[in-house]
Amino acid sequence: MELTQYVEALRHDLLAAAAAGTEQTRETARLLAATLDPSARLCLVDALSALADEVTTAWDGGSVEIRMHGREPHVVVTAAESYPAPPAPPPPPPPPGADAAPEDDVEDGSTAARITLRLPEALKTRAERAAATEGLSVNAWLVRAVAAAVQPSGGRPTPQPLIGRRMTGYARG
Repeated sequence: MELTQYVEALRHDLLAAAAAGTEQTRETARLLAATLDPSARLCLVDALSALADEVTTAWDGGSVEIRMHGREPHVVVTAAESYPAPPAPPPPPPPPGADAAPEDDVEDGSTAARITLRLPEALKTRAERAAATEGLSVNAWLVRAVAAAVQPSGGRPTPQPLIGRRMTGYARG
């Protein structure tokens, strides 16, 4: 999507509004118009991203993303896959002596929070491939990965601090 025409329209409107003012007003507007491009583009991309998020939330099974190519945003529409997603793995068993399983703090998806995630291009490509392999959108795959990573113990040992612990033994060189 080419944003230049929208930025130029904004610049033209600013200069037209200042034309009725004094020479100093017109000069100030000219200087502002010259520096308007980056800020206006950022605002437009933010608005497009919010729109894409609203459409994705309202659309049953598909997603709309805004991807940047250089300075220009591109709209990517992904339809829902025709096959069902694989079932979620069963939760890990509770530790011995636990009274009850901890409450799941992952929301049911009825509300969504926005986050901007910047990934190296190679990692983004690998995440897209992994999501496609599982038949998920990149967003759904990332949500699943983050949910698994923040689960209590998540199947990984909790690192223990070494402060105050002593280590003894021998080493060979």
